[in-house]
Amino acid sequence: MAQVTRPERCGPTYKWWVIAMLWSVCFFNYADRQSIYSVFPKLKEQFGFDKVQLGIIGSAFMWVYAFGGPIAGLIGDRFRRKDIVLGGCVFWSVVTVFTGWCGKFWQFVVVRAMEGFGESFYFPASISLASDYHGPRTRSRALSIHQSSIYLGTIAGGWAGGWFAEHLDWRDCFFAFGGVGILLGIALWKFLREPRRGASEDDGIAMATLAKTETQPLSLADTLRLVFRRPIVFFLMAAFLCANFVATIFLVWTPTFLAEKFGFKLAAAGLSGSIFIHLASVVSVPLAGMLADWAATRFAGGRILVQAFGLLVGTSFVFLVGWTTSVSTLLAAMTCFGFCKGIYDSCIFASLCDFVEPRGRATATGIMNTIGWGGGGLGPLFLGWFAQHGGKSTEMGNMSAAISYCGAFYIVGALLLLASLFFLPRKNAN
Repeated sequence: MAQVTRPERCGPTYKWWVIAMLWSVCFFNYADRQSIYSVFPKLKEQFGFDKVQLGIIGSAFMWVYAFGGPIAGLIGDRFRRKDIVLGGCVFWSVVTVFTGWCGKFWQFVVVRAMEGFGESFYFPASISLASDYHGPRTRSRALSIHQSSIYLGTIAGGWAGGWFAEHLDWRDCFFAFGGVGILLGIALWKFLREPRRGASEDDGIAMATLAKTETQPLSLADTLRLVFRRPIVFFLMAAFLCANFVATIFLVWTPTFLAEKFGFKLAAAGLSGSIFIHLASVVSVPLAGMLADWAATRFAGGRILVQAFGLLVGTSFVFLVGWTTSVSTLLAAMTCFGFCKGIYDSCIFASLCDFVEPRGRATATGIMNTIGWGGGGLGPLFLGWFAQHGGKSTEMGNMSAAISYCGAFYIVGALLLLASLFFLPRKNAN
């Protein structure tokens, strides 16, 4: 049996230090994956890659990331999550360093696939671990704070990739991020502690949706039954796929979109392509997290309603980003889209944890990532293909139209979330 720690023995503030440590790891998780998208114009110039090849490079990460999700989840429900989180950080950071040595198309595809595999182990283990420190009273707030690292890491990776490509060598960005990530993973080994599974559920709120938890891991079949025992889980995962289809397009193609349609320089495109969207999400995600924690204690499906609101309002701004030809309108639309995205993102995993017992949460998170990133990973390839084969007279006209069409995915995602409310357990304190 792995050595575990009871959160109550760590002091009242340690559970927030856990979020801080996971925040720093997740920051580099996203900075490492985002930086390559800002150098797409440089890769096109230096190696002659077309948009379909660049789309494949972008999607290779996501497909392998998705493939690794269930494996990572099952492992996260059976082994020390601390080791998985920090070991994964070291692994993907090493792969990031190798990215700087690539010079052929297949090499970029391979390293992005390897990075996707390494990073796939982070979220199942970290969400499960954090949920054992934070019960229903603080879970949305804790996970929304953790979520903010995604946005700041994306901003940092997007800006740094473009800045290094414009002022130094695009390869140096990968050497820098990879090196720091390796040191971080090693340094945190002493401070991050493994909690007892299910330790946070007894925090004063009756969890009618969850049974009393045992510490022994379940068999594979029992774990899957535990994850999918409630139909609402299917709706949450399907909505995540819709939201992620849009999110991956913005992650991969926004810097290129700004550079080619609006004439941004690489550093400005990398920064603007991330800061307006993700800084707005940094603002909205903790606010939405607090609102969701409040709503979850007062009526059934409170967190899900917050998510649906974010997607419904965000639909119009997704359309506007692709449609507009004005830089000021574009940046305003990107900011509003990012704010709405943060509202949805604040409860992605908190909502899931409400309906899955602690012993199955890592597996549930891994499967959710598989569905969301497996389907969502088609987004960058779809846009790259549509840019070359759409009905408009130019590639950029096709790209703009494709981005606008993606608003439909937000509508479908919102409808799925609202439909899920009909499948809430009859007795649900959240």
